[in-house]
Amino acid sequence: MGTSLPTLQIPDLPLPLYDDALLCADTARSYETASHLAASRVAQQFAAVTSPTTGPTPQQLAAKIDRVDLHQPLGSSEESFSELHELYFKDAVYFHDPKYAAHLNCPVAIPAVVAENFVTSINTSMDTFDQSAGATLIERKLIAFTAGLIGFDTEQADGVFTSGGTQSNLQAMLIARNTATAKLQGSLPERLANLRIYCSEDAHFSIRNAAMLLGLGYDAAVAIPTDAQHRMDAQALRDRLAEDLAAGLVPMAISATSGNTDFGAIDPLPELRAIATEVGAWFHVDAAYGCGLLISNKHRHRLDGIEQADSVTVDYHKSFFQPIGSSSLVVRNAPTLESIAHYAEYLNPRAEAEAVPNQVAKSLQTTRRFDALKLWVTLRSLGATRLGDMFDKVIALAEDAQQEVAMRTQLHMAADVQLSTLVFSFEDPQHPLELAEHNALANQIRHRLYASGEAMIAATTIAGKRMLKLTLLNPNTTLADISQILDAICRIGTSILAERTLGEMK
Repeated sequence: MGTSLPTLQIPDLPLPLYDDALLCADTARSYETASHLAASRVAQQFAAVTSPTTGPTPQQLAAKIDRVDLHQPLGSSEESFSELHELYFKDAVYFHDPKYAAHLNCPVAIPAVVAENFVTSINTSMDTFDQSAGATLIERKLIAFTAGLIGFDTEQADGVFTSGGTQSNLQAMLIARNTATAKLQGSLPERLANLRIYCSEDAHFSIRNAAMLLGLGYDAAVAIPTDAQHRMDAQALRDRLAEDLAAGLVPMAISATSGNTDFGAIDPLPELRAIATEVGAWFHVDAAYGCGLLISNKHRHRLDGIEQADSVTVDYHKSFFQPIGSSSLVVRNAPTLESIAHYAEYLNPRAEAEAVPNQVAKSLQTTRRFDALKLWVTLRSLGATRLGDMFDKVIALAEDAQQEVAMRTQLHMAADVQLSTLVFSFEDPQHPLELAEHNALANQIRHRLYASGEAMIAATTIAGKRMLKLTLLNPNTTLADISQILDAICRIGTSILAERTLGEMK
């Protein structure tokens, strides 16, 4: 008989933490204290905000931040928060302010903001079920919910959360590319050479970027002219397709926009679906902005035809009042996602694909935040009907704001309001300008308004002409707020013209 090995005696004592800076059971109280402090700071800052910006320049902020020595820590979260007040909080851009009317940024629902505590502290990774558990099922439930809003058969549809519309559009075009190349002969470079994507000339730049990233080149994204309301011209699309088909090119996808960035224009979805079917192209709808219509209580009909899409981009962080990032790509038929599926033995073995609900095979990302939780908590707290009411309010506000623009002789709309954006020019009848002068003036107006801090607006260029733009996504903004912004634009524009006239007289 061999001798038995001695038993290792381990004292029944709590082991000291290796580092008490890490979140765990023993540091839960410290986390709670720091979280309360952070929430208090945010609440104080929001209560103190009186304008969307202080109008800082990059140079002014760089001077502050350059002085920070990252090799020398301050020693506590509280001290770092105090430093952040000067470096970030004080001069941040506040989208919740009623005078913010620049880009497609919305104020965010309180339940979603609070849910960020769960997302970041538990730090779930959404790639596999064994890293996420119920989070995977919550995300899948929300994808099915969104598919139902679109009008897809929820038993057949599928999708995945993404970082934003750019990623959603890229993934849609990747699926479309793979679907198209599967029907062609030859090497992959040969099959890619003749593929074309058709989108309106006002489509989001991410469609052209997707063409580049997928090896097709920017020119493979064909810009189709639009009508007076900036919607894709279906007849122009037919004409271009006839030319391209005769030249041996292959229509890979038709990408429609439901709510383009400048005008909120919605392309004619039923017509474009019919054309896509005729030529055998994938039909994608980029509804990153217009997705709020899915829950609208008054305007859902504007998206009629979206249920016929092969894929749809939805940005909850634009029109569902969610924090960045919260987006999804939803496909009508789940098997189409298989063309981008990838399997790794250490992560999601192919042999387990049917048995375990791993999300990684549907995504362009591996490690991925549980951003779906923010939407879940919002829906369970407020409900889709209330979110839809809020989106309806910004549409109504934009329609009323168009009337305010019409009341000012110096302002001229470029097109009628379609969702919640207004594009217009400042042109003083007493001071006619050449195009270059007009464009410079539009930029000056916007920059001076920003520098003053009283409001923030955007600008865009239409047919070479610089235009001013209001983007309204805040249901708490009033018509009085808009009136004050428009008055400020006219005041600043008039002042700049007066300065110019005075300068010419000297």
